Amino acid sequence: MSSQKLYFRQDIQVEPLFNLWVAWVLLIPPATAAMNMVERHLAIMTSYTNSPDLHILALKNPAMQSGPFIALDAPRVDEVKELLQQTKERHGHLIDFVHAVKELQSLLSRDAKGYSLESLYPKVPEILQGYVELSYDLNHNATFRFFEQLLYRSRFYDVNCQSIGLSQVEQDYNRPFIFSTPRLKNEKYAHLPIPFAHQGLDELFKMKSTPQNYDYICSQLGVEIADAKLFRSFFTEESPPDYQKYTGNSVRIRYFGHACLLIETKDISILFDPIISYAYDSKIPRYTYQDLPDWIDYVVITHSHQDHFLPETLIQLRHKVGNVVVGRNYEGAIQDPSLGLILKYLGFKNVIELREMDEIAIPGGVIVGLPFLGEHHDLLVLSKLTYLVRLFDHSILVEADSCNIDPVLYHRIHDYTGDVDLIFLGMECDGSPPSWVYGPLFKSPLPRPMDRSRLGRGCNYLEGMHLVDVFHPQQMYVYAMGQEPWLRYILGLELQEDSNPIIQAQRLITECKSKGIFAELLFGKKEIVL
Repeated sequence: MSSQKLYFRQDIQVEPLFNLWVAWVLLIPPATAAMNMVERHLAIMTSYTNSPDLHILALKNPAMQSGPFIALDAPRVDEVKELLQQTKERHGHLIDFVHAVKELQSLLSRDAKGYSLESLYPKVPEILQGYVELSYDLNHNATFRFFEQLLYRSRFYDVNCQSIGLSQVEQDYNRPFIFSTPRLKNEKYAHLPIPFAHQGLDELFKMKSTPQNYDYICSQLGVEIADAKLFRSFFTEESPPDYQKYTGNSVRIRYFGHACLLIETKDISILFDPIISYAYDSKIPRYTYQDLPDWIDYVVITHSHQDHFLPETLIQLRHKVGNVVVGRNYEGAIQDPSLGLILKYLGFKNVIELREMDEIAIPGGVIVGLPFLGEHHDLLVLSKLTYLVRLFDHSILVEADSCNIDPVLYHRIHDYTGDVDLIFLGMECDGSPPSWVYGPLFKSPLPRPMDRSRLGRGCNYLEGMHLVDVFHPQQMYVYAMGQEPWLRYILGLELQEDSNPIIQAQRLITECKSKGIFAELLFGKKEIVL
C-alpha cells in the first residue's frame, strides 16, 4: 500500500444517480421515485428514441432548456434505447406500482361515495395492499396515504437504482437540466455503483480537507473502479487553503448563491438550503465547499424543491453536519414525502422535524420555524418552513420563496417576532406551473388554464414591500433566483434585466433605499457582519 497522502480535488462534480438520472429530492422516496421514473423518465426516453431531431431542435430555443428534452452533444439513440429497455426490464415492479396507484385513485373516485371504506380494502390492487390507509376528509372526499416507513423497507426502495457519477468541472457551465437528461457513460465520467448512504462516501469527501491514502479510499468505497486511471486523476497532492473560522463577538453571514446562507458566531454555524459551487476557474466571485466550516452545527432546509434540498450537496456535507432541521410533512401524502425519512436514507443520523412555531435553543439564541405560504401550487404540503434566527441582539428572517398571499399572517407573526434586522427573500414571482415538478404525481394532467393559474411563485414588489412595512428591517436582501451558473442545471431559469422577477426585485430595492433601508439583489457571494 502506498503511503502517499492525497486530497480529493475541489473541482470534481459529484452526481448522485437514480438509474443514471440525477437524483433530486423526489427520486429518493419509493413512491415519488417510481412515479417520476414512469411518467417522466420513460416518457422522455421514448420520445427521444422516436424523434431525436425534435429534441435537438427544441433545445435550440433557450426557453425550452428546462423542458422534457434530452440534451446530448450528439444523437445517442442506441444508448438511450438501451437504458430505456434496461429500466423496463429491471424495474417492472416499480412500473406495476405506479399503475396500481392510478388504479387505486380510480377505485376511490368510482366507489367511495361517503359510505364506509372497509369494503374497499380487498379491492385495493394487490401490490399496494398493506401499504395504504383509505380515508375521507371532512368534505367526504376519499383519499389514501402510504405507510412511508414500510415502503422504504420494501422492494420498492431499491438501492440498486442508486450510484454516484464523478467528473471534472472545468469552467462556468450549463449541465444538462436535472429533470430531462440521463448521464450516459463517457470517457470523462467515472461511475461508482454504490448507494447514496454508503459510509465510504464520507471518507471520500473528508479528503477534500484531510489527505488520505489512495488505496485506503478505494477499499472504503468497496467497489471495483471501472476506469481506475480516470478515478485516480480526481485526487491531488495539493492541499486546499485552510478555512478561516469566524472568531468575532457578533454574527457573520455569508451568501453562497441562490438561497444558501451560512450564519456563524464563534460558537455555532447554521447553513440554510445548501447548494454550493465547486472550485474552478471562473470570473464570478463565489464561495465554494472549501469556504465551509470544518463542522456545521445545523443544516436548515426551508422546503423540498430541488433548488433548496439537493442530495448532491447534502451527501458531500454529511460527514461534517451535526443536525439537519426540516419541516414535518403531511405523513403519507404523495406530494409531501417525509424529508426526515429522505435524509435518513441519505445516511444522516440526526434529523430534527419542526412544526410551525417550534423552537430550537442554540448557543446565543434560537431558531424558530415559521409558517410558509404559497410556492407549492395550492397543494397540501406541510414540510415547508421559513425561519427566524435570533443570535445575541440580532434577528434574521429567512423567508426563502414564501409568497405573501395572506398579508394578515405576517402581522400575526410580527406579534411574536417583533421587528427584525435582516430579511432574505426569494422573488421569482412568475413561477412555474404544478405540472413542472408534480405532474408525474397527478392522476391525470391538469387542464392548461388550471395549470397556469397555480404557479409556484415568490413575492412580487407589492408583496415584498408589505413584509418590509410589517417587519421594519434595517437590511433587505433578495436572492439571485438561480442566476449563478452552478444553479442553472437545477432550475433552467435564465433571467434578463427586463425579466419581470428582476424588474420587481429592483423596484423593491429602490423603494427600500428610499426609506433608508440597505437593500441589494444578491449574486454569487456576499459577506455581512452584524
